[in-house]
Amino acid sequence: MNVPMWLWAATLGGLLLLIAIDLVIVDRKPHEVTTGEAARWVAFYVTCAVLFGIGVWIFGGHDYGVEFFAGYITEYSLSVDNLFIFMLIMTSFRVPAIHQHRVLLIGILLALIMRGAFIAVGAALIAKFTAVFFVFGAILIWTAISMLRGGEQDEYHENVVVRRVRKFFPVTDDYVGHRMMIKQDGKRWITPMFVVIVAIGSADLLFAVDSIPAIFGITQEAFLVFTANAFALMGLRQLYFLIGGLVDKLVYLSYGLAVILSFIGIKLFLHAAHEYGWVSDAFEINNWVSLGVIVVVLAITTVASLLKSKRDRTKKAQVSAGQS
Repeated sequence: MNVPMWLWAATLGGLLLLIAIDLVIVDRKPHEVTTGEAARWVAFYVTCAVLFGIGVWIFGGHDYGVEFFAGYITEYSLSVDNLFIFMLIMTSFRVPAIHQHRVLLIGILLALIMRGAFIAVGAALIAKFTAVFFVFGAILIWTAISMLRGGEQDEYHENVVVRRVRKFFPVTDDYVGHRMMIKQDGKRWITPMFVVIVAIGSADLLFAVDSIPAIFGITQEAFLVFTANAFALMGLRQLYFLIGGLVDKLVYLSYGLAVILSFIGIKLFLHAAHEYGWVSDAFEINNWVSLGVIVVVLAITTVASLLKSKRDRTKKAQVSAGQS
């Protein structure tokens, strides 16, 4: 896929414009985001992603269009699993509801910049070393196994980046509006707002360890990898407010994501083996199959999770009725 510089520039400009609109409309006056407001913004960002994908389909060809949609759905679904960590961070830092949107916006914007660097490095490695597909595949398989073996995390533990920030900068005890830095007692202090943004951004950067290899397993086009990540991240903030209470009901989501990551990991192994001439074309998994597997697994996972949640609520209600 030959993407001219003007198209890269136009795409980046469009993404920045969307962020600016978000800042002006939503974050101009800090407030608690309602479910209805979040739903409208989620619909807006999903519509933007769909229109962009249609544009890729029309002007780039249907193969690239399928790659974008498969990549976008994968990145968005992986992001949903990460919302639980965001909730733990917000709770741990006691972020006021009116400032949560700003925290997510700035934190994810930083993550998008850092992911862009990751994508550039990944694309350069793929262009030079076919063996990197084996490495990416191994990362995905290991992540899938970790998802299946790991239990639910019920508290947030600060990572090394956040601990370093606390070590080198004095932090105020309380929030000072949405300010991240103030001057107090003749010296500069950072506020908990700055620390929580670092926590969100660094946590999302860690999530890139599995999400970036996953999308490179779907497409090796850096333009599609970046834009799929960008649209998934930009829609993630509003999704946080929309389905925050629903995340704990998606009890089988981690299993579905483990299946998807394992599938993409195997696809990467087969692709690398094909590039080395070890297997025939018949072993290559095409993009339509990838998209189908991703959609079907997510659909089954979601329906099964909601049915289980409904059964659990019914059982709990019956037990409560029996005790009364």
